[in-house]
Amino acid sequence: MEERKNPKHCKDCVSRLPMFNLLNDEQYDIVNQTRCKVWFRPGETIFKQGTAMTHVTILTEGLVKIYLEGIDNRNLILNFARPISLIVGPGFLTDYKHHFTTIALEETAACFIDVNAISEVIKQNKEFALEMLKGVNEHTQFNFKRFVELTQKGMHGRIAEALLYLHNDVFKSEKTEVNIKRQDLADLTAMSKESSIRILKELKDENIISVEGNSIILNDTAKLAQISSKG
Repeated sequence: MEERKNPKHCKDCVSRLPMFNLLNDEQYDIVNQTRCKVWFRPGETIFKQGTAMTHVTILTEGLVKIYLEGIDNRNLILNFARPISLIVGPGFLTDYKHHFTTIALEETAACFIDVNAISEVIKQNKEFALEMLKGVNEHTQFNFKRFVELTQKGMHGRIAEALLYLHNDVFKSEKTEVNIKRQDLADLTAMSKESSIRILKELKDENIISVEGNSIILNDTAKLAQISSKG
């Protein structure tokens, strides 16, 4: 990671969410007094499902995966997050527990702001509160869409949708290439690792994708979109 810069005050940070531009100086001070910035290596847990939620998390650098820990050590990846992202779950303002786990996939930085500070700013600033509610609802809409795909699409449709999501929303590269471990792909599509590998092989045999280690090259995104839409 490049030189680790930690601004002295939140209002001087170039990686802040737009909603923080709505704060006045006094509200910035409330946030700044409790915030801390932490760096994570690949594979390190940022926070774990079931633990106490003491801070709201803002991803400022890197890449993380967000997943539900299920039964018999099976996980369901909800999504991947890139900067600049607000990571806050349904535990905020309810039971103050984390309801999913977040892990860094590459060198990652996140700012943590005390939940009491955020609650105080919400009480004082209705525009900030509305923007935060909007952000939370956008995440909820995304998860609803994902649950429909996972429950109503067949395995080929789920794999195709996942590859397009990774390419368009996570890696956002001009190259039609995504890099993901096979277990993570399985957890993203709610299927076994063996099933995901089998479907990847079928797509490879049809020259829709190419596979090189963990890298998957999307040779025919139009065909993948067709498979995804048919389910």
